[in-house]
Amino acid sequence: MGNDSIVIKTVLDRLSTVFRIRDLGKPRFSLGIEAVDGAGTIVLSQRQYITELLRREGMESCKPLATPASPSTQAASHDSNALEDPTPYRQLVGSLMYLLITRPDLAYSVNRLCQFMHNPTQGHWDALNRVLRYVKGSLDIGLRITPSTAPVLHAFSDSDWAGCSVDRKSTGGYAVFLGPNLLSWVSRKQRMVARSSTEA
Repeated sequence: MGNDSIVIKTVLDRLSTVFRIRDLGKPRFSLGIEAVDGAGTIVLSQRQYITELLRREGMESCKPLATPASPSTQAASHDSNALEDPTPYRQLVGSLMYLLITRPDLAYSVNRLCQFMHNPTQGHWDALNRVLRYVKGSLDIGLRITPSTAPVLHAFSDSDWAGCSVDRKSTGGYAVFLGPNLLSWVSRKQRMVARSSTEA
């Protein structure tokens, strides 16, 4: 991908001397990710994957929500009865993890759900359904890639302090941009208990 066709051709020619390759032209659809052209940008979208996921879970006609998690409630490991069979929970969370390729807006919520894979409860299942309802209402969100004349690198990070009510650990995250394009992002629970907001 680039804005200099001569350089792109040179790279492809050099690669073809070592590897057997075919130039398939502009990307369209690969591994459940669709590349949509529009006004000088490319949007990487998993709309078809999401639609299939909602259909498989019987939630294609569910009422959409504006946020993936409720700010007033936290999923704790002791808030309700454990699920009799945790397999559907684990499979569904795994499916949502694949969405993180193009959906950084889901990083915190999916990370939170992953923390209870060993013993999910009904409360966690309800939180998982909330994420699916949010996904239903945000089918058109994707990762936008835009050409930039001044590709400046920017990094942002933040964390809460003792945000987990179970073990008092903090959750941190970062996002790295090259110009207007998001390159890398993470939402992760910290390994140690922070003793101050500065440490977190």
